[in-house]
Amino acid sequence: MVVGLRTSQRSGSKHMQTTTYIGVGMICPHIINVSVLVGGIISWGIMWPLIEEKKGQWYSEKLSSDDLSGLEGYKVFIAIAIILGDGLYNFFKVLTRTLSGLLHQLRHKRDTEELSSENSSRSELSYDDERRKQLFLKDQIPIWLAIGGYVVIAVVSINTLPHIFTQLKWYYILVIYIFAPVLAFCNAYGCGLTDWSLASTYGKLAIFTIGAWAGPLHGGVVAGLSACGVLMNIVSTASDLMQDFKTGFLTLASPRSMFVSQVVGTTMGCIISPCVFWLFYKAFDDLGLPTGEYTAPNAVLFRNMAVLGVEGVSSLPKNCMTLCYVFFATSILINLIKDLIPKKWARFIPLPMAMAIPFYIGPYFTIDMSLGSLILFVWQKLNKTKADAFGPAVASGLICGDGIWTLPSSILALAGVKAPICMKFLSSSNNAKVDKFLSSSI
Repeated sequence: MVVGLRTSQRSGSKHMQTTTYIGVGMICPHIINVSVLVGGIISWGIMWPLIEEKKGQWYSEKLSSDDLSGLEGYKVFIAIAIILGDGLYNFFKVLTRTLSGLLHQLRHKRDTEELSSENSSRSELSYDDERRKQLFLKDQIPIWLAIGGYVVIAVVSINTLPHIFTQLKWYYILVIYIFAPVLAFCNAYGCGLTDWSLASTYGKLAIFTIGAWAGPLHGGVVAGLSACGVLMNIVSTASDLMQDFKTGFLTLASPRSMFVSQVVGTTMGCIISPCVFWLFYKAFDDLGLPTGEYTAPNAVLFRNMAVLGVEGVSSLPKNCMTLCYVFFATSILINLIKDLIPKKWARFIPLPMAMAIPFYIGPYFTIDMSLGSLILFVWQKLNKTKADAFGPAVASGLICGDGIWTLPSSILALAGVKAPICMKFLSSSNNAKVDKFLSSSI
């Protein structure tokens, strides 16, 4: 028997309640779970009901629930404002650390070279570190191969992408590939210093620049989103590859073998990813829709960023931009306070980026993540050693078990099999309406 368990949100959309979010809550730090819970309470518990009462004053009553000129505009663009504020703050923070680290290395390079000969006899590398260094340097990837491969990929992209996305002109791609190495280096170096990849922030930069360059009359929205995909892939691949190389260095793996593995994995992804998308596209008719099980909220956010960058803010509802400015500044202020106060107090301040997620997606997953965090917290109080040792394994089991079920669920959906039982949680007012309808129809 297949049982479908769903919950109905305030917005009217339906979301599958799974053990995935409980597992994610057990893996994520407690401050992340608290942040998304606080964000859900502020947005769906306080702000959206208050703004909804302004219907007819701030926006037209005749607008549909998903119209950006209505309540949906507040949800989307306030979330974007928080994300941009947090992203830009951390971008400049990481950039400052990156430039400071490079400057420090350049200043002390000569001193290090002078002292290296004196200290070589005093402090030698351990046997393991010496082996790692020898093996890693022995199997280096040639510079000509790296540069040549980048040029070849750039030429292929310039010649193929404009045929897929006609709005994305070849000179847009050329400009991206000219500036991408600098941004990729900054992201890889900054990720190594802070363990924080800002690939999505660089992608937003491409959305606004290329989208504004193309303009509304020449498909600026599609051009910006396509450029975002190109730049994000370059920048994120750089940081991911450097992390993999660091892991390979520590485990005595050959850089060349790791690079070949990356190429093989990328080639497999070019085949598997479209097949998985096709499976979801065929199995779920409401894929990407607000009322569907898989709403793809990030796609909506990025699209609306592109719309904002191309068309401007004139179509937004009343006071929307004012609220965006307030939350943008608040996001930066929270990060600034978090960095200035002592760490023992800073760890209790919520993260704006995490708080922004439920602003648009909804609070349905925040309870599950908080439940997972609570389970781990209680477990740590009872037996910290076992909780630290087995907590990730339990969380992984919850996530993997739910994820594995997606494949047979998709197959059943393709076969037209429907769940014989559907459990739905309604508010008391909606429940009274349903009871009244059922009693009248009997």
